[in-house]
Amino acid sequence: MDYLDYVQMTKGQRFAYKLKSFFTGIPGAIVKFFKAIGFFIKKFFLGIGHFFKNYGTRFAKGDIGTKLSYVIMGAGSIMHGQIVKGLILLATEVGYIFFMIGFGAKYIERICVSKITTLTWTPEVVNGTPYIVRGTNTVGKTVKQVVDDGFSQYVANEGKYDESNKVLLFFVLTMIVTLAFFIIYIANTKTAYNTQLLRAEGKKPIGFVDEMKTFLDDRFHITLLTLPIVLLIVFNILPILFTILMAFTNYDKAHDGQIRLYQWVGFQNFAEVFYADAKKSKTFGLVLVWTLIWAFFATFTNFIFGIILALLINKKDIKFKGFWRTMFVVTAAVPQFVTLLVMRLLLDDTGGFNAAFGTHMPFLSDANWARVTIIIVNMWVGIPYTMLISSGLLMNIPEDLYESARIDGANAVQQFTKITFPYIFFVLTPYLITTFVGNINNFNVIYFLTGGGPGDTINYSNAAGQTDLLVTWLYKLTADQKDYKLAAVIGILVFIVCAIGSLITFNMSKAAKNEEEFS
Repeated sequence: MDYLDYVQMTKGQRFAYKLKSFFTGIPGAIVKFFKAIGFFIKKFFLGIGHFFKNYGTRFAKGDIGTKLSYVIMGAGSIMHGQIVKGLILLATEVGYIFFMIGFGAKYIERICVSKITTLTWTPEVVNGTPYIVRGTNTVGKTVKQVVDDGFSQYVANEGKYDESNKVLLFFVLTMIVTLAFFIIYIANTKTAYNTQLLRAEGKKPIGFVDEMKTFLDDRFHITLLTLPIVLLIVFNILPILFTILMAFTNYDKAHDGQIRLYQWVGFQNFAEVFYADAKKSKTFGLVLVWTLIWAFFATFTNFIFGIILALLINKKDIKFKGFWRTMFVVTAAVPQFVTLLVMRLLLDDTGGFNAAFGTHMPFLSDANWARVTIIIVNMWVGIPYTMLISSGLLMNIPEDLYESARIDGANAVQQFTKITFPYIFFVLTPYLITTFVGNINNFNVIYFLTGGGPGDTINYSNAAGQTDLLVTWLYKLTADQKDYKLAAVIGILVFIVCAIGSLITFNMSKAAKNEEEFS
């Protein structure tokens, strides 16, 4: 369709055309997304190929110092005059070797060779008491358990017994340390080769003190980012990797990692969520559908009504603008869980609202009422944020645009649809996506207001209620049912849904396609 045909359409036809274009564009966006993934994978493997090529080239063209650095870290730096740097690299290699011998190697062996040990149900009688052999501890000694004591007693002949959680966690930690060491090792070979080239050109390599000074000048960004990256690895990457690995085990109440060690089960947990276990797959499907419905309405109700409220407050003939903005800021400043707990008390079947009006409205006890109620309450706690952001944007729209529109005969509605809303929507598209993802993981509104209830329909052993989101169901799986393996799977799937949905939606928006349009 060309521009002339589009201009001749009515407003309704244009809306229908845009709506049709959006949905028909989704398959293409998905294809484009997976093509981008394929391109990334291709680039990744090409990068690996270039890495090995350069790695081999440095060794082939290197002198004796460079070649020694492939085995003894820092040897090339020492032989090329960078003594202090070479000694630091050598100390790093020695420290890593001792780390692996004294700590890391046994966890790699347990995961990659022995795998996570499982219970062997072979009774053994010691002094008249039946035991079962539980496995071996971290020092290789046999650990036994009393059979007839609910597995509450542990009898260790020597040393401490293993716990699956510690084995898995320390394995992940060891792999992260190994990756960090590998990066330093490659940097060591590059440094050795580069200093060799400098020597060949008759130049003197930079001294240790002068190189340290560069971290306060040319490479100051590395100095600033080092601590945040370390904290990110410890508090984000490490737990995420641990959770991902947990999804491939049978870690639950029956295999708690202490009394009964858990083991690898491959993709069995994912199969149960999708098709192998009817109860789990049905519950996951129902909760996922409701989660997406909730996220859509929770996001766009706040967005639309926040814009409307901002427009009302920013009208020229509205008095006490500062007062109204302050009132809504105060509303947003109240801790969200306090507001939600108060609303729960007011909207309960025997709460303040029904008591005051003599009614029996099932705000939280009926599934349909509860779902509508939480969307409305979420508007109360969410609209002020959108109103504040929109107010700032409205003040930045050039007044000349409105003057030109009025001269051309545009009324207030046309000015809003042609100027105000497109500008706000363009700027707030990333915010909308972030809010949508945040609502998918909006634990507070659901848990503090309804607790996921009412129940009786959506249930996997009564863990998922009719207003539960994936995130609140995940919480119940861990806190109540101790089904950690399924919770880990749900966490991974939530991440995939949020990541793919966010990337596709953003790349289809004007904020990504026409980045310079409103600059």
